[in-house]
Amino acid sequence: MWLINSSIGRKVVMSVTGIALILFLTFHASMNVVALISAKGYNMICEFLGANWYAVVATIGLAGLVALHFIFALWLTLQNRKARGGSKYAVTEKPEKVEWASQNMLVLGLIVVLGLCLHLFNFWYNMMYAELAGIENEIAATDGVGYIKETFSNPVYTGIYLVWLCALWFHLNHGFWSALQTLGWSGKIWFNRWRVISCIYTTIVVLMFVAVVVAFACGYVPADFAAC
Repeated sequence: MWLINSSIGRKVVMSVTGIALILFLTFHASMNVVALISAKGYNMICEFLGANWYAVVATIGLAGLVALHFIFALWLTLQNRKARGGSKYAVTEKPEKVEWASQNMLVLGLIVVLGLCLHLFNFWYNMMYAELAGIENEIAATDGVGYIKETFSNPVYTGIYLVWLCALWFHLNHGFWSALQTLGWSGKIWFNRWRVISCIYTTIVVLMFVAVVVAFACGYVPADFAAC
């Protein structure tokens, strides 16, 4: 109850769920990079993470994390705007370089959620859901590389995904170090260090996603794609 009724508690929930989601994105980005190396290897991962019970349970858990993060972020934002005129995150200093992201976390978050909905439609719906529901498409539910190739052969989708990833970078970059500060893992010395670590880490994660989008948009396919 303290987590719900206390402003600090809500910030803690938002920070913990945010860090958990960053860890998931790290895993997802690392998995996606495999698609640049081996179609067979990537599709083996897709098959392992398909409609198996553990993958379904993990997906439900992930959906819960996203819902909690979004609800608490929206709740905290509305509360803070009412009380302090728009301060969104529990930070004592807002460096110039992240000021724009700090002031627009809700808008960035909404863009991220909309992009997530599109991503679920393009991939989760055609893969895990199709396998669970017994839906047969032209591309097999476990052919992840086939869906990546089809999606990013469309320049509209490519552009939307790049905008989405740009918004995701701003959101993650500010949210990462802000969450750590909310949890008390910073001081005068570590404040700037966490900002630098956050920037480097989130840039690497987002660039892994971007590399896959751009490569397949330019017509690249791994050498063993035809064999799949």
